[in-house]
Amino acid sequence: MNTTVRSDGTVGKALEMLDLVAEFGRPVRFTDVLARSPHPKATSYRLLQTLTNQRMLDFDEQDGTYSLGARLMRLAHSAWKTASLAPIARPFIEVLAAEVGETVHLAQIDQGQVLFVDKLQATDRFETLAQAGKIAPAYCTGVGKAMLAFLAPKRLQLALRQQAFFQYTKATITDAGALTSELERIRETGIAYDREEHEDGIISIAAPILSTNGRVIGALSIATATTRHTLKGLDTFRAPLLETAEKIGTEATHWQFPA
Repeated sequence: MNTTVRSDGTVGKALEMLDLVAEFGRPVRFTDVLARSPHPKATSYRLLQTLTNQRMLDFDEQDGTYSLGARLMRLAHSAWKTASLAPIARPFIEVLAAEVGETVHLAQIDQGQVLFVDKLQATDRFETLAQAGKIAPAYCTGVGKAMLAFLAPKRLQLALRQQAFFQYTKATITDAGALTSELERIRETGIAYDREEHEDGIISIAAPILSTNGRVIGALSIATATTRHTLKGLDTFRAPLLETAEKIGTEATHWQFPA
């Protein structure tokens, strides 16, 4: 059992359990939850029961499994509409995906990590790990580096301390010094690359989405497989990528997208 508890009271503990169930990506039994829970058995069970009573989780009595509940789904949909960049950006990324014929990712930054909020896959010839709602590292993804590069200094220093620098591939950046140098280059060019740093065989070109006053509100990337394009070949997407990111930033500013 994981003994590290980071909860802020009962609410914090309940949210931890929601996150835990969601991480499985499938209906899950109590024994599976308990194996990962930072709480004792009785506490874990009580939290799951409370979440079930509040319809944040569903419990299938026949299978004995917990899954995300309908009430949570409604809240998530509401958050997607009001606190996610996705509804604002969707018309623009649909045009971009159709133009380039490759996968387009839309992301925001959350606690120093990348939160993918939308994805349009223009081809089924390859797949990326990124999916809407999934979390990924910032230091080794195109969208992550694009956002980090344009954060205000204090936010950047905090985000850098939140990076794990785990080596996913041979190309992964594994220390803060190398990442800082990379971010300086990104600020100069306005473009970031994923050079197979998170997934072998997957590369991308990315740009930050900035409000009209320069605040980072997200990032956009065009991802593809190395069997389809080279890194140099990705530069053919630079102009439409930057144009789309600018349009989304302007539209988000107009709608007063939250910080």
